[in-house]
Amino acid sequence: MDAPLSKRLAVARGDELADLVIRGGQVLSVFTREWLQTDVAIVDGWIAGLGDYVGHETIDASGRWVVPGFIDAHMHLESSKLLVDEFARLVLPFGTTAVVADPHEIANVLGTDGVHWLLDATAGLPLDVYFMASSCVPASDFESPRRRLSPGDLDALLRRRRVIGVAEMMNFPGVISGSPEELAKLALAEHVDGHAPGVRGRSLMAYAAAGIRSDHEAYTVDEGRERLRAGMWLLIREGSAARNLQALLPLLAEYGPGRIAFCTDDREPEHIADDGHINSMVRDAVAFGIPVADALTAATLSPALWHGLAHLGAVAPGYHADLLVLDDLERFIPEIVLKRGHPAAAIPEAEVPDWMRHTVRIGAFGPEMFRVPWGGGDARVIGIVPGQILTDSLVDTPGHRAGEALAAVARDLAKIAVVERHLGTGRVGLGFVRGFGLKRGALASSVAHDAHNIVVVGMNDASMAAAVRRLANRGGGIVVVDGAEVLAELPLPVAGLLSDAPLEEVLIASRAVIDAARTLGCELDSPFQHLAFLALSVIPSLKLTDRGLVDVDRFELVPLEA
Repeated sequence: MDAPLSKRLAVARGDELADLVIRGGQVLSVFTREWLQTDVAIVDGWIAGLGDYVGHETIDASGRWVVPGFIDAHMHLESSKLLVDEFARLVLPFGTTAVVADPHEIANVLGTDGVHWLLDATAGLPLDVYFMASSCVPASDFESPRRRLSPGDLDALLRRRRVIGVAEMMNFPGVISGSPEELAKLALAEHVDGHAPGVRGRSLMAYAAAGIRSDHEAYTVDEGRERLRAGMWLLIREGSAARNLQALLPLLAEYGPGRIAFCTDDREPEHIADDGHINSMVRDAVAFGIPVADALTAATLSPALWHGLAHLGAVAPGYHADLLVLDDLERFIPEIVLKRGHPAAAIPEAEVPDWMRHTVRIGAFGPEMFRVPWGGGDARVIGIVPGQILTDSLVDTPGHRAGEALAAVARDLAKIAVVERHLGTGRVGLGFVRGFGLKRGALASSVAHDAHNIVVVGMNDASMAAAVRRLANRGGGIVVVDGAEVLAELPLPVAGLLSDAPLEEVLIASRAVIDAARTLGCELDSPFQHLAFLALSVIPSLKLTDRGLVDVDRFELVPLEA
């Protein structure tokens, strides 16, 4: 028997002193969902026992609550726009001690090299980062990443430590139809996350029959219940653009947390800084009327059980001492965060190699690239749904002059374009979108799920071209322009996805681009999250890639003309 385990057992028996004892608090048992008045004994980063213990050090938790560290069941590190060290500094004070990440954002831009860098960069953090091997790079054949990830690429990633399964299977039409390529990916691992927006009935049965056991894309109680009945884990998401918590909490109230876990998927840095991380979902669930113990279990034990992280998610013997001491059961902001029995230590800075920069390759680019020849008539229009990443498929007549289709302020009709930026093909997809409320200018971003080409929306071609050129010159990011004037920008020079600036600078710039978008008329709460998801070809109903408009319900390219 190895020495660390023998020492843990000696502490558990009471034969040796613990390194640390948390005394006097109400301790949550996530297994019975009751509060225990007991001590917690910790040694070598592990919980040795609950009961009456003595330690070399003591934390007095009298009048407070001791709970496991929060676990995000599904998220993308890149959506924070922060390097991993800054992300850890942001979420640890909110009590998040572990996340399960799908790195398909950086994989679309930098291939497996980018994923291996993320794995290496997160190895020394006082935040556990587990990964799923990205199953859909690209998300569909309608998108253009730098290069595809093959089953061989996924197999190599699955051999890395902390890669625990196959990430969200977004090509749900391919899975349901039995595509050999998609089935080959599913054969690589037994643990597979799902992604099946709007999939119901026999199609859902086929998706679940493929061995996919979770989904974070349910938007309604009926969708969520159908997934639970099919034996799938329901991962309730509360991101910045896709906010599904309130709609799905009735299922948590009805069934409890046995097969339900919380996740953030995609959260902007200012959203986390202002509102919190997983702790905010616990807070809002309790405010809704969910029992405190159930809400906390959905944020701790449930994600650990789904992902097979047997040493996380509980305050119990043989579990990692990832613990929070809470002052109250309303805000769920911890007074103390312990990672492996210690306060979060100094977080090492992430090193970024030069090959991860300068990823925007578009060549010469002028307003003529956005010209839409038009002889009159109706056009297909993408309709924004506030608070969701689903879109409506609309029809409207764009303004036109001299044989060219134009944006129309009066009808909230803006132009949208997706520009291929990885290989310099010059390929541009063009369309129209309703819901931004723009009166002038343009918004552009190199964060455009999931292939992360440049997406730009605007009211005139000159502003759109100026925005794209600015992003190319900056190596990627987010920008707001009016004519030739840059009103605000958030540079993201690392893969066009991440900033290399400190958290506070990123927060200032991120808030500035949102404020600048409002000066142009945009009233969406998360305009750049909405903009990014307009390029994702596997979320219904109508989306745009560099290859053209995608009718996701029919899963085919369709012409702009209705």
